[in-house]
Amino acid sequence: MSTSPWRVAMASSIGQSHVAAAQPCQDAHFHLEAEDADGRPVMVLAAADGAGSAALAELGAKLACETFARLVETYVGKGGRVAAIERPLVERWITGLVYRIELDAKRSGARVQDYSCTLLAAVIADQSAAFVQIGDGAMVIPAGAGWRHVFWPQHGEFANTTNFVTSERAVPEMDFVRLDEAVQEVAVFTDGIENLVLQKASKTAHAPFFDSIFPPVRKSLVSGVDAELSQALEKYLSSPTINDRTDDDKTLMLASRRRA
Repeated sequence: MSTSPWRVAMASSIGQSHVAAAQPCQDAHFHLEAEDADGRPVMVLAAADGAGSAALAELGAKLACETFARLVETYVGKGGRVAAIERPLVERWITGLVYRIELDAKRSGARVQDYSCTLLAAVIADQSAAFVQIGDGAMVIPAGAGWRHVFWPQHGEFANTTNFVTSERAVPEMDFVRLDEAVQEVAVFTDGIENLVLQKASKTAHAPFFDSIFPPVRKSLVSGVDAELSQALEKYLSSPTINDRTDDDKTLMLASRRRA
């Protein structure tokens, strides 16, 4: 692929509650870039948060992110366009994702529910973008001089409950939208930092956070994923500044095609 117009920083960080319980980080993220039929880049970002009660939550999160991204890559590689993505197609991708999990569960003798996780995904082309969400966490994009969430986090009726890709209601409760516009930046994050970057009372994105976190990405001279910037992001997510406010696993993906 020719030089990517995107600069990307992404990281997952284990929560202190998981450290104390000797559990692994159950968040995951995955990124790839494909080329559409015109040779133009299509950015795919996916993040997932494994259910704390699921025995193979971290594996489920990894499988969900990579499988979804690869299904999009296959679609684009066969001439599919982001501007043509509709809900029925995404529902088939989710079904395919669950089938991949079912195969792994059968091989390992586990239950599908052992892989329970959320899913957030952004698929962005030049003049169109598709967003998919099952569960909590959120995605934020520019809105004029400010920022807005694509979907509000899916929280269940009771505290600390949400939807998972392995649930029977995953497909009907899935959030999907296609925007026929040029999305220049996106932040994808799991619920570990929801309270830090979303204003729950007004249901808005906390603009000062995004105003401060994106400039280093815009200034990056690295095409695609900036490894050094991603390491700095992981360090930030693991810092007392963040850990004093949340003990959950945290994932944050930042992608920009704006120049500083």
